[in-house]
Amino acid sequence: MNGQSDCCYNAGWTEDLRTVIGQIHSQYPEAPLFSVGTSIGSNILVKYLGEEGINTPIVGAAAVCCPWDLLICDRFINRRLVQKFYDRVLTVGLQGYAQLHQSILSRLANWEGIKTSRSVREFDNHATRVLGKFETVDSYYRHSSSTSFVRNVSVPLLCISALDDPVCTREAIPWDECRANENIILATTRHGGHLAYYEGICATSLWWVRAVDGFFTALHSSPFVNKAKKVQGSTLPIPTESSIDQGPFVIAEDGMVTAIGTVAADIVVENKSNKPVAHLNEDKDTNLEAERSDSMIEKTPHRNDLTQPSEPNVDVLIVPIRRRVDQLSRQNKISICLLAVIAITTTWPLVGSALALFLQRKFKSFMPTPFLRR
Repeated sequence: MNGQSDCCYNAGWTEDLRTVIGQIHSQYPEAPLFSVGTSIGSNILVKYLGEEGINTPIVGAAAVCCPWDLLICDRFINRRLVQKFYDRVLTVGLQGYAQLHQSILSRLANWEGIKTSRSVREFDNHATRVLGKFETVDSYYRHSSSTSFVRNVSVPLLCISALDDPVCTREAIPWDECRANENIILATTRHGGHLAYYEGICATSLWWVRAVDGFFTALHSSPFVNKAKKVQGSTLPIPTESSIDQGPFVIAEDGMVTAIGTVAADIVVENKSNKPVAHLNEDKDTNLEAERSDSMIEKTPHRNDLTQPSEPNVDVLIVPIRRRVDQLSRQNKISICLLAVIAITTTWPLVGSALALFLQRKFKSFMPTPFLRR
């Protein structure tokens, strides 16, 4: 919303995204477009992709920490003390946003109700629902939820969700719908909170950013991008197996996304705990490169001849999933050790000095000397 418009953003409003994507595509029609959405933004992105189907110029997308079903998330956020704290913080933020547009909201919505709102639901009842012309808050949540549009997504979509998300509950994840759509990869992690995939002791990077970057890089170097350009603007539907089946990623049991190359025959998909899980046949890890041959392609004719180029733009690192998980676990242990050293050193200097000398000898390769001497 701005000072010259009565139109207000909401969790299901896709017109802004549709306009921006259309404008960019009109100026750069040959450029492959990728889109990333986080939190409510990812809900809008998934809903947009479902609404557009094969007509979108987007060739790849990622949804991170999507709420999926707003009605379920609304019930969840009022369930426990921690969630109620988040609810209150979000409400204060919405009230601050509303204050910037008081001149419009006081005319179009219930301004007194907005000021006294104690939850997101109350704010939506007095502001969002009214501006969006919805009869009830529940009808607004149902209409805006992206879960109803998942089945119509026709481009490769990577969805990353944390099972311990304090805002977007795992109960809202559309497991069956994502599994039924061959264009969607659903990656769930045990931890991560709400967009809190920080890495390193100084939290200078985000894991999900690397995962999405790798996913888009693989798509950009795949034949799917060129095929999608040819299909756009026509009435022919995109084959449902043409996108994800050629992707170089599988999802481990703990939700890690790992590059495995293009050998689809070595992947065995298992469904446990309502989650799509893919495992590698470890006995064939050393022979993956040899498997990339014409004979293997002939065994999978349903791939619609979408094979990876002989000279890809990026090098695909082929390693077992378990090795990647072990590396991440070791990195986490190192970070925890460093945090413990900092806490002990700042609290008990003498004990911290003795511990620093011990750790300096034991973990020379992980802990630089200048750090331990501080």
